[in-house]
Amino acid sequence: MSSTDRIERELVIDAPVERVWAAITESDQIVKWLGDFAEIDLKPGGRLVFGWSEHGRFNAVIDEVEPTSRLVYRWTTESGVEVTDGNATRVEYTLAPEGSGTRLRLVENGFDALAFAPEVRAAKHADNVGGWQSELDELKVYVEA
Repeated sequence: MSSTDRIERELVIDAPVERVWAAITESDQIVKWLGDFAEIDLKPGGRLVFGWSEHGRFNAVIDEVEPTSRLVYRWTTESGVEVTDGNATRVEYTLAPEGSGTRLRLVENGFDALAFAPEVRAAKHADNVGGWQSELDELKVYVEA
């Protein structure tokens, strides 16, 4: 696995697990920190859509849901297309209590398997590295407020 296949980020949020879980799984809360549109059918095989006015809408399919502890989905790297092999990466959130707060771990991988030229895959990875840094910082601020 190359250094451009995977993104890992871990942070401690000063809020209970249930509050963080709601922020990553309820559309009215997702839009407070991740984009400006969200739609979620929270079940394996359920559809998830994230939208940003400047980037478009990105479709996802939920693979796993373990309430308050784990959410896994595959999402497209291109606006407006359905999830298929070769156009999606896998995102996994893991939540665990830590003191009175929550340890959130995010892993996104699968960039090397995208059906794009190597430089395009690397650019998509770099975009998401910066994107997750910004978005998870916003999540922390939102949930702790």
